[in-house]
Amino acid sequence: MSKPIAAIVGRPNVGKSTLFNKIIGERRSIVEDTPGVTRDRIYGDAEWNGRSFLLVDTGGIEPKTDDPILRKMRLQAEIAIETADVIIFLCDVHAGLVADDRDIAVMLKRSGKPVILCVNKIDRTGEPPAEFYEFYELGFERDPIVLSSLHGTGTGDLLDELTAAFPPPAEEEAEDDAVRVAVIGKPNAGKSSLINRILGEERLIVSEVAGTTRDAVDTRIETERGAFVFIDTAGIRRPGKVEDAIEKYSVLRAKMAVERADVCLIVVDAAEGVTEQDERIAGIAHEAGRASIIVMNKWDKVEKDNDTFASETKKVYTALSYLTYAPVTFISAKTGQRVSGLFDLIARVYDEACRRVSTGTLNDLLSDAMARHEPPSDKGKRLRIYYMTQISVKPPTFVVFCNSAALFHFSYRRYLENCLRETFGFAGTPLRLIIRQKGDDPEN
Repeated sequence: MSKPIAAIVGRPNVGKSTLFNKIIGERRSIVEDTPGVTRDRIYGDAEWNGRSFLLVDTGGIEPKTDDPILRKMRLQAEIAIETADVIIFLCDVHAGLVADDRDIAVMLKRSGKPVILCVNKIDRTGEPPAEFYEFYELGFERDPIVLSSLHGTGTGDLLDELTAAFPPPAEEEAEDDAVRVAVIGKPNAGKSSLINRILGEERLIVSEVAGTTRDAVDTRIETERGAFVFIDTAGIRRPGKVEDAIEKYSVLRAKMAVERADVCLIVVDAAEGVTEQDERIAGIAHEAGRASIIVMNKWDKVEKDNDTFASETKKVYTALSYLTYAPVTFISAKTGQRVSGLFDLIARVYDEACRRVSTGTLNDLLSDAMARHEPPSDKGKRLRIYYMTQISVKPPTFVVFCNSAALFHFSYRRYLENCLRETFGFAGTPLRLIIRQKGDDPEN
């Protein structure tokens, strides 16, 4: 199920990054008392009253500027506005209502999105200063919220309004038995071309220009292997030189799609090889615990010999060392080479992600693993593992009970994960091992 998205926008230096850090509970955005420090959108997961959402921080908007950096920041903010379900419009009480605030308000009203206006830097309690009431002139439906992002005053009121403004959860998606497949990758890797080849028709616009597709498009297809819903996540293109904005946007778009997916097809340009941007996008799928397939597209453009397949596979796993559980397939969306085999791969990794293993079988494996490789010890105290049980799927998640979590070294955790894969497969899916000292609740 897709998480709703909230974007924080406003002029430079009104406290957007401070508010972002306050809500997500960590200093992920750079905070500096200089206009224009936050040049790239940054996103983070947040939760309020049981409702999870994605929060996006943006660079400051200066509506009328010729400065190339400020223009790029404005573009990224516009992309965030277009993507968001709800917009937090932040203003500065010390500066008062200025012309740029009015211009941004017009932009936000044109978006048609719910807007929550917050007047920031009201750090004293009691009656708001007279400048606060100027912001009513902007004419939003909701009253402005008194806020101090520095001290946290008013953030509860903001989050109450924010979660109330989110669209209701899309329960119908959860009830659908189709496997949801996110096609992720950097712009121009061939994501739309791949879906078109799968569909056998020009359902999506295909272009050699990076980022033609403006919005995620879901496409359902029925096969002998069952029903699949493909989520296209191509980038965005606007007039001007916006390459950096496209790169940042593709990561955000990938994260949004991964939240809704069961399986991720990580599409990489085989002629170019795995880039840093590919690594970032693949990392999103891995961290989210999604079953994944690495799809090396444009294989028709690669010069080959008898060793090419093996050498290229090794290069992929070297670059994506945390994804060695994911199968690699080399395809050409243009010619159709190996595209038909994707359905079998998708169904297989999805089944593996849904695999359950009984507690008895797991503990037989655990006993054998400990007999082959004794648990580590430290200062005369040895790790004792009592039992293992599986508590969930997608991804398969196991709780291991022991006498001391501190003794459970990372290398032994990795050893047990390898034993699980050797015995049960789990191809294409990450595994989660939760270490608990005896007496802990495995569900917490």
